[in-house]
Amino acid sequence: VDIREGHKTGFYLDQRVNRSIIRRLAANRDVLDCFSYTGGFAVNAVLGNASTVTAVEISESTIEIAWANCRLNQIEPESITWANQDVFQFLRTERDRGNQYDLIILDPPKFAPTASHVKKAARGYKDINLQALKLLRPGGLLATFSCSGGLKPDLFQKIVADAALDANANGKIIQWLHQSEDHPVALSFPEGEYLKGLIVQKV
Repeated sequence: VDIREGHKTGFYLDQRVNRSIIRRLAANRDVLDCFSYTGGFAVNAVLGNASTVTAVEISESTIEIAWANCRLNQIEPESITWANQDVFQFLRTERDRGNQYDLIILDPPKFAPTASHVKKAARGYKDINLQALKLLRPGGLLATFSCSGGLKPDLFQKIVADAALDANANGKIIQWLHQSEDHPVALSFPEGEYLKGLIVQKV
């Protein structure tokens, strides 16, 4: 964990429960972890006996921390295929190559820091979800997140639904995901429930 330069505390503690969910879902699946950061989801996928794990992260220095996290969890860093690339470009390249996955995780940084950025952010969220859905095999799972507090859950669900429509993919929501319990939400400040996620199965 890079406490000085890392995002937030250096590790996204709000995804703790969701990482354990991914571990349970990963068995015998080809897993793609986008915006991997220090490998939280990717490491859990390996520990969950995924068939293969590919992690995409644009920061080379962050990947070095992810390698250290692999060793701390007693797995070889080479058990994960690391792609030091922009996620948007990576998804398009994989599409052009005809590669497919059984479980894709999209955990991007905050696209909408304020409410005024929501419209632009919606385009970004739709793009990555559309491309990811194209890479999913039938029956595959998409775990997609937004940490933008200004983006309401109903709008996020609509964005993912629109992405599925444009990808010519049918899907169903298996589970709603949220921040971990140690990130409580005050009744007087519902905007504190900033992290929202969906697990969508492609059918």
